[in-house]
Amino acid sequence: MSGSGASPTPPVWASTSDGWDPGLLAVVDLVLGSPVAMAFLHGDRLRLIYNDAYGQLLGERHPDAYGAPAAEAFGAAWDGPAGAAVRETLHTGFAPRDTELPSTADDEPDPALPTRGLSAVRDGSGRIAGVLIVAVEPVPVAHRLQGLTELAEALAGTLTLDEVARVALRYGLSSPDVQQVAFGVDDGDDWRVVRRVRGDVLDDADERLPPVWRRIPADSVAPLSVAAGAGLARFTADGHPLREAAQDRHDEKVRALAALPLRTPSLRGALTVGRHDQHPWSAAERALLTAAGKLVAQAAERARRFENQHGTAQLLQRSMLPENLPDDPRFRLAARYDPGVDGNAAGGDFYDAFLLPGGRLAAVLGDVAGHDVRAAALMGQVRAALRALALTDSTPTSVLTGLDRLVASLGAEARTDELFVTVAYAVIERDGRLTVATAGHPPPLVRHADGTADYLEVPTGTPLGLGGIRRSAVATLAPGDTLLLFSDGVIERRGLDLGAGLEKLAATVAGAVGGDPRTLCALASAAVGGTTDDDVAVLAVEHATAPSRSAGMEIPAEPTAPGRVRHWMSAQLTAWNVPEQVIGAAVLCASELTTNALLHAGTAARVQVDLSAERLLVAVSDSGTRGAVSRAHAETLSSRGRGLGLIEELSDAWGTDPAVRGSTVWFEIGIRASKGGERGIGVA
Repeated sequence: MSGSGASPTPPVWASTSDGWDPGLLAVVDLVLGSPVAMAFLHGDRLRLIYNDAYGQLLGERHPDAYGAPAAEAFGAAWDGPAGAAVRETLHTGFAPRDTELPSTADDEPDPALPTRGLSAVRDGSGRIAGVLIVAVEPVPVAHRLQGLTELAEALAGTLTLDEVARVALRYGLSSPDVQQVAFGVDDGDDWRVVRRVRGDVLDDADERLPPVWRRIPADSVAPLSVAAGAGLARFTADGHPLREAAQDRHDEKVRALAALPLRTPSLRGALTVGRHDQHPWSAAERALLTAAGKLVAQAAERARRFENQHGTAQLLQRSMLPENLPDDPRFRLAARYDPGVDGNAAGGDFYDAFLLPGGRLAAVLGDVAGHDVRAAALMGQVRAALRALALTDSTPTSVLTGLDRLVASLGAEARTDELFVTVAYAVIERDGRLTVATAGHPPPLVRHADGTADYLEVPTGTPLGLGGIRRSAVATLAPGDTLLLFSDGVIERRGLDLGAGLEKLAATVAGAVGGDPRTLCALASAAVGGTTDDDVAVLAVEHATAPSRSAGMEIPAEPTAPGRVRHWMSAQLTAWNVPEQVIGAAVLCASELTTNALLHAGTAARVQVDLSAERLLVAVSDSGTRGAVSRAHAETLSSRGRGLGLIEELSDAWGTDPAVRGSTVWFEIGIRASKGGERGIGVA
């Protein structure tokens, strides 16, 4: 506080600010720096923090009112309509209308306690932590104050830098006079920047897209780069502040610009807000924008920390899973893994498939209890040991017996009996003969070529490390049948009987239009509704009725790549005698996925096509780190509005599979029973 001679040393603020929520700190900075009369009532007793302009309204009560509880600072007025309005705002989160306030003829208005200009203030968790009073409120400033509260609430729900960027850009354009907003953060030696221009045609799908980032050098003369590098705000009232580093005509039109640095201990960046008219930035506007910048900076730092933790956990997880499944003309394989935790921890589910001597195929899926580094490390040890044992003696009972000894030994070494590992392990002969053994794991499911599905009768056995006699079961995987191994995260839900989960899974798999492994993995992972904290893992092996044809193409990260993909796919599918209507749909969908891979992952990609007698499968893989596409939001992947609604309309199934780096989005079109007319093809 300063200016009125008797400004006190703020004992409450000075002694309690350490450890405050960043959002509340931003509100206090706004109050103390604003020329508009403002006060903040906070804490259980609603202690008063205010600026000089508000101190003048308090009159003789200033400076003793600073830090005092509201009931003491306002006296009789606190029991009147204005005090009631503050309490209602605090309890409901909304300021009441004047007509709803109680009134008496004897009430004397208190200029420091108005019935208007009240806003609930929430902390980072969304809890109401106090009430902001604006005693003199120009209408635009009042609207922006409300917007600042909404910004804090929106940022509280963000996890990634993409989400923080979307919220910041939306907030900047909430003022009708603002024409463009840019948000940038440090990225190595350069800056990573995303921009939003008023008038962009955006639908709900675009709002959920990963923002399109671009890089600018650290020594750029762009105001965003200068503000981010120097850590100083700059407000231009009139001129052409973006002309020297203009990206396009939108930048050239900007005359007034506010460039706000975003600074935290581990992040540097900036937020710019531009207008097309001459505009002197008022002190109140500067204070509001500065407060908004502090909120955005704190959220960006939190998001970067989350992304680093998330990336480390996911890289650890993926690195312990097979990067590629075996390529065998007799068996088609697919797997799906969805972490059930918040992404900051590595889980213990694992799967593997590999060829054995004599042309046999081994398939395994296991579950190590826990979601921490120890669980992931144990998972890696079990998977490696299983493969080593299987390559020596692939008999399922022998492999599980050897794993029993390993887990028991690790438990004794760690002096714990809490190592809990379950496994389902199968060996498939060239003719489809199947031998399976499990250790405390759900039974495998077989989807038959005739559209039925049933669970194999396999002795359950005890989890690994507990010993006991291991037994196996023998069955036949006929041509057209598909074997599914899955973790308990697929079928277990809180409040749902395990038997009901197994029934839902079997019914969903039986209802599939075919036995394609990718489709069945996607369907199985979503068969039982509801949320789960457990990981979800599925491995599917189809005994092919006939060998399939495959071809692939590497896609450079260039604007011409989608056109090259369309030309290559048309020629390849025509050479394979694929019906024209299938070619048209497949080429259009592949072009859409290629565009999105290049636009939103920003890396080179690969297109893979696989043609069998029953279906055409197309997969587009990138090596980016932007995350997976949720099937629950099919429309969220879009090259500007069309989204995966197009793929969903033209294909019979689609899905996404995350990998060690990047992800694969795929779709399939049935040849004999696909959308769009008659089909019919034989694969030679």
